[in-house]
Amino acid sequence: MDGVPCLRVSQSHAQQFRKRLQSRGALDLRFRLQRDSDGTVLLPVSPSCLSQVDLQTLRRSVASESVCEIVWSQALQQSKRERGRTSGNKLVRILQELLESHGERWTEDLNEDVPHSCQRHGDLVLLGDACFSLPVWKKTGQELWSAVARGLGAERLAKMSRISRDGFRSPVVTMLLGEHSWVTHVDNGVRYEFDVTKSMFSAGNITEKLRVAKFDCRGETVVDLYAGIGYFTLPYLVHAGASHVHACEWNPDAVDALRKNLQGNGVSDRCTVHQGDNRQLPLSDLADRVNLGLIPSSEEGWPVACRLLKKTTGGILHIHQNVTSPLPSTAVIPAVDDAANRAPGKKTDRGVWQAWADDTASRIASLLKDIGGAPWKTNIQHIEHVKSYAPHVHHVVLDLECRPL
Repeated sequence: MDGVPCLRVSQSHAQQFRKRLQSRGALDLRFRLQRDSDGTVLLPVSPSCLSQVDLQTLRRSVASESVCEIVWSQALQQSKRERGRTSGNKLVRILQELLESHGERWTEDLNEDVPHSCQRHGDLVLLGDACFSLPVWKKTGQELWSAVARGLGAERLAKMSRISRDGFRSPVVTMLLGEHSWVTHVDNGVRYEFDVTKSMFSAGNITEKLRVAKFDCRGETVVDLYAGIGYFTLPYLVHAGASHVHACEWNPDAVDALRKNLQGNGVSDRCTVHQGDNRQLPLSDLADRVNLGLIPSSEEGWPVACRLLKKTTGGILHIHQNVTSPLPSTAVIPAVDDAANRAPGKKTDRGVWQAWADDTASRIASLLKDIGGAPWKTNIQHIEHVKSYAPHVHHVVLDLECRPL
């Protein structure tokens, strides 16, 4: 995930939330608070503390009616303290010395061309594509990456340029320093291993992984239609206690990591991995719960999910979607029920999420009737906000209960 993780809160409660984050050591003091035109404030969160930020507890402790959600910003400014010590920054100092040894002078443009944020996975640091773009760096050759690693306290370096259009959303990552590209990341006691050049790790869905971990799935059969390296498969097994998970994934590199992670977390005996297109999955009538964790939309998987639910008792679908809210001047806001009111975000956004959820519930009911030949009842249990990509684009999850009549 590019950018800086932030807690977006109502301006009227911003200082209370700031004090809560700071008291827990979770406020990232490298960046300034940012006020948005919609009346909210972005509070930068230290990436290492992101998995410990409990939104529900924070909201209850400050103001239950306040906006309280994790978003990612690429526009935060450095704090005065951070700007003041830039000249003494270890990485900058090392790079200045490197360029001087090649007869080059440090300029203000170079300050902007060094990495100001990155992903760290153990001894490997993954740089974004918005750094080291100026021609002057080419004069330093491989010395540059040794210097960067030294400045960041890393043994290995890699750089991401973009996401591939190979159908698997594979990352385009180049190893800059180091002999291998496998890394380990631990979230909430779950160990994920993956190859950074072949699989992405989305830190932005941590709140949803924590929520899944709190489910009680004892005695349940779960199907994860878009398993990846095990983002949700593993919390269902390790924490939620699912009896068995069928994990579907068509990217062979992700499947390799998934099998490794199942083994590493000691849960491979309760999981069956299905490699290939989940639309060809030869299963039906077995699931108590289906996870559809694909964005921007999991709609192609809806018929599969409906077929998988137990015919006699039904089950729950967890449907992920990127929902776009219209601009305030053109928004038509429907009535918002209790589930949407409990979700974080502005009332305008919650109304749009509710409208999407109502439409999805109706379409799922029609699919279930078409597949089984008899009517089903759908019930919106909950609408969960996962993260925001922009002021009006939100990743939400619909928990939809489906029961035959």
